[in-house]
Amino acid sequence: MPQLQRVAVTGASGLVGSALVGHLKAEGYTVQRLVRRNTLAPDEVRWDPHSGEVDLAALDGVDAVVHLAGAGVGDKRWTTKYKAEILNSRLLGTTAIAKAVATVKPSVFISASAIGFYGETGNRAVTEADRGGDDFLSAVCREWEAAAELAGDTRTVKIRTGLVLEPTGGALGRMLPLFKLGLGGKLGSGSQWWSWITLHDEIRAITHLLDADIAGPVNLTTPNPVTNQEFTATLARALHRPALFPVPGIALKLALGGFSTEILGSKKVLPEALSASGFTFDYPHLINALTELVAE
Repeated sequence: MPQLQRVAVTGASGLVGSALVGHLKAEGYTVQRLVRRNTLAPDEVRWDPHSGEVDLAALDGVDAVVHLAGAGVGDKRWTTKYKAEILNSRLLGTTAIAKAVATVKPSVFISASAIGFYGETGNRAVTEADRGGDDFLSAVCREWEAAAELAGDTRTVKIRTGLVLEPTGGALGRMLPLFKLGLGGKLGSGSQWWSWITLHDEIRAITHLLDADIAGPVNLTTPNPVTNQEFTATLARALHRPALFPVPGIALKLALGGFSTEILGSKKVLPEALSASGFTFDYPHLINALTELVAE
């Protein structure tokens, strides 16, 4: 049986959150899902990130809180309004949950962040010891992580997640249809570094961090980042398709606006803290990961 028995999760309907809830239940945890609507099931807890309201009585006695909620950075074009939503959904939600954590005092608070914290890294590998960048998402991540500190003396882990690979969603889910048709190729120059992790290992890592003796920022990426050209070539090979149709950077900028900087930018991020805590990846190498994920 797990050491920590009762876990509350925000963002439980998202790609990572829904997989985490299923995994934790299978492992014997009791899971409570925080929802923004009226509760419909015994395992649901009402919260409102905008007003700061959290049902503290329902969370009383919880062993761990995993906070994953936030507006998707790639879901819409980065208008001024949507950039404000990206920031506020994280800042308001994390503030509300962290204050609740400070009150109910679980053993651990795991709060989402992203490798966007580091900004553009070029060919330079970065770890948790490195400073953040100076672009929009870097600023969002800094404020996001600062809000998590409101949890007080609860052990707080800030998970800086990279590109999560899962064929049913995220970036890989969007790329697969074109690559299956043989219409895929590198994005932009292809020289930009992509730091990735399978959804499978993402869930295993979060579960590991519930009991691991670790606090502060933790990069959730494999030890083996790849360039975009390597990624797209490996994906094509796993599908037994060519990768002959590169997408020019200017086309991505026109199609995606500000979010294109995340596709064309380079983030070479290593999981130093996670590896030092004793975690081992089931899928540390891209070819094995993609071969498993896209097998038909």
